[in-house]
Amino acid sequence: MKTVLITGCSSGFGLEIAKYFLERNWNVIATMRTPRADVLPQSEHLRILQLDVTDAASIRRAVEEAGPVDVLVNNAGVGMLGPFESTSMDAVRDVFETNTFGTMAMTQALLPQFRARKSGVIVNVASSVTLTMTPLLPVYTASKAAIVAFTASLALELQEFNIRVGTVLPGMAPETAFASNAHARVAQTFPDDYAATMNAVLSGFQNYQGAVTHAIDVAKVVWQVTQDNTTAFRVPAGADAVEWFEQS
Repeated sequence: MKTVLITGCSSGFGLEIAKYFLERNWNVIATMRTPRADVLPQSEHLRILQLDVTDAASIRRAVEEAGPVDVLVNNAGVGMLGPFESTSMDAVRDVFETNTFGTMAMTQALLPQFRARKSGVIVNVASSVTLTMTPLLPVYTASKAAIVAFTASLALELQEFNIRVGTVLPGMAPETAFASNAHARVAQTFPDDYAATMNAVLSGFQNYQGAVTHAIDVAKVVWQVTQDNTTAFRVPAGADAVEWFEQS
């Protein structure tokens, strides 16, 4: 029986991915900054571990406790919405620490065992904002675009070890907490000149009536990447993401 380690499983995509793999009789290691046993069904195939992907000691401890892993899903991420001009560099670094460096650190921590076995799959959850640009998301977009480029190069680097690496690009997901989390990271003050853009973007999110992405869409695509070795290294997840991907 194979084992998958998933980061950021307390809600949203990570939670749905964990459920999806459990339903398919995988051993699932669901990691969270603050572990919660009540969000996932009880199962002898489930382990919940504490993990903060921005903390090197936490990563070492979680990887040691996890033991052998066949698939790593780097899902943990944070959002940020707001004018770049008024975003502190500390806030920028905070986003990159989770979205970019956290993904890299987790990948680096598990690569030795993948290389030794000459097998393994790494799935990095990025974002379809890298396909269609949106104002007020430059920091978040940059953090995810870095992962897309990182994945593309790493996939080539690891081919000789039979390690596959892919990126999943989810679209807008109203059912997740992304919008509220991103808004919480907006600078409380910013130049008045940005007010019209801010209001337009927030209104656009709130009144959006088009195709969207559901957490189950992301779970299915992550599963596809782990099962099909012919899958391209970038795969959109969700109806809106597919539309943007085809237009890009």
